[in-house]
Amino acid sequence: SGIGRAVASRVAREGGRVIAADLSAEKLDELAAALTGLPAGAGIVPVAGDISAQDDVDRIVASAGDRVDALANVAGIMDDMSAIHEVSDALWERVLRVNLEGTMRLTRAVVPGMLAAKEGRIVNVASEAGLRGSAAGVAYTASKHAVVGLTKSNAVMYAKSGIRTNAVAPGGVATGIPVPGQAEFGAPVLRPHQVNILSLAMAEELAATITFLLSKDSVNLNGAIIAADGGWSAV
Repeated sequence: SGIGRAVASRVAREGGRVIAADLSAEKLDELAAALTGLPAGAGIVPVAGDISAQDDVDRIVASAGDRVDALANVAGIMDDMSAIHEVSDALWERVLRVNLEGTMRLTRAVVPGMLAAKEGRIVNVASEAGLRGSAAGVAYTASKHAVVGLTKSNAVMYAKSGIRTNAVAPGGVATGIPVPGQAEFGAPVLRPHQVNILSLAMAEELAATITFLLSKDSVNLNGAIIAADGGWSAV
């Protein structure tokens, strides 16, 4: 859904074969059915699964066949704006499991094939919360800062192997991502900072940036964290 759906749709319309992973098989089937009139060889292969579970990751990647040219790590969940003294173990573990561990597991699964092919592009969706401490609660902020670190580490590790890893850091995006409540302490602290958002992007606008990074046209970008935030990070 959201940015992931927009990216999958755009890549398929531009001729790509997309392995689309989501928890919801129903949403994936609806996406595949909605995309008609695609170029020859293009399409959506829906694979329902949990990207934080290794067995599901193995199944998702296996469905791609022998070659994965590019990976977009888009799946993410929000926290409740809690500060560290009020964050629950359950919320912390869930946010880190999806936002960071899922990104790590999918990336780890595709890199061996990219090494064999001597090329590949990986794009991670970080966040404005990966650039500053005032955009979200402690769990989401920590997870997205870690995604930035993972991106930079991969960029260095595989720079001479033909694999490039970059990230986008969206600001406000109209995706309807659920916010599971408003923490009593943290939410009021963050609220004055969040009014600085200069513009609200649509998922399709983020997909334009991500699709560029997934393509070979982004040839000289590696380890870049692109603030696709409408200027929020300039405030």
